[in-house]
Formats: sequence, structure tokens, C-alpha cells
Amino acid sequence: MTSSEERPSSAAAEEGSSSLAGAGQRRSGLRNPEGAVRGLGAGTLGLEALVLLLAIQPIRVVGGELSGAAIAVIVALAVAAVALAGMMRRPWAWHAGTVLQGALLLAGLLHWSLLALGIIFALVWGYALHVRRVILGR
Repeated sequence: MTSSEERPSSAAAEEGSSSLAGAGQRRSGLRNPEGAVRGLGAGTLGLEALVLLLAIQPIRVVGGELSGAAIAVIVALAVAAVALAGMMRRPWAWHAGTVLQGALLLAGLLHWSLLALGIIFALVWGYALHVRRVILGR
């Protein structure tokens, strides 16, 4: 057998992929677009958890008093972010991540710096949702 008989030509492969693109599917150029989007969401939530945990001490030192309840809320939000980062394969995790951003904004009632972090991460999460919609169409 010749090499052209052993594997399909690149023109045939492109023709097959262009028929998918013509059927309403946009090609993103990624080998695994769903995995890339999941990685973006998980990375965003992981970074959020890290920032929340690292922000406790500076808020206490510079920003004033943080009660034990406020610290518990910050730790709970960070744990929830890590848990959601691990569950990004499930479709509801994206909705739960949006709820998490709202909860962080509400934590701004405990301290103004948490509101600032909530705004920053809500914007980042909004961008991640935009990228998800553009790449996956969802």
C-alpha cells in the first residue's frame, strides 16, 4: 500500500472538518476546546482561592479588624473555589462559580477589600464565561 492509501489526505481531513464548521460548529483551532475551557475555569477559581487565602493577613494588618466570622467566610469561599475547580467537568459547576462570585461580592459587607476582590474576580469570571461562550457556543 502507498502512504496515501494508509492514511487520509489532509485535503480530505479538512473537507470533513469544514463540513462540521458549515453545520453551525465554529472551529476554535484547539485540539480539545472543552478541556481548554475547563482549564480556564479551574485556573480562575484556583487563583481566586489562592488570592483569598493570601489576602487574610494583609487585610488584618493594613485594612483594620477582621472578625473570626469574616475569616471563616473567606476560608469557606476559598475551599468552595477549590472544590468547584475540581468539578469543572460538570455543567452546573459554571453556574455555581457564578454564584460563588456573588457570594464574594456579598462578603464585601464584612470588609471593603473583599468587595474589591469580588469586583475583580467577577470581571475575570465574566471574561471566562465569555471565552467559554465564544469557543463552545454555550
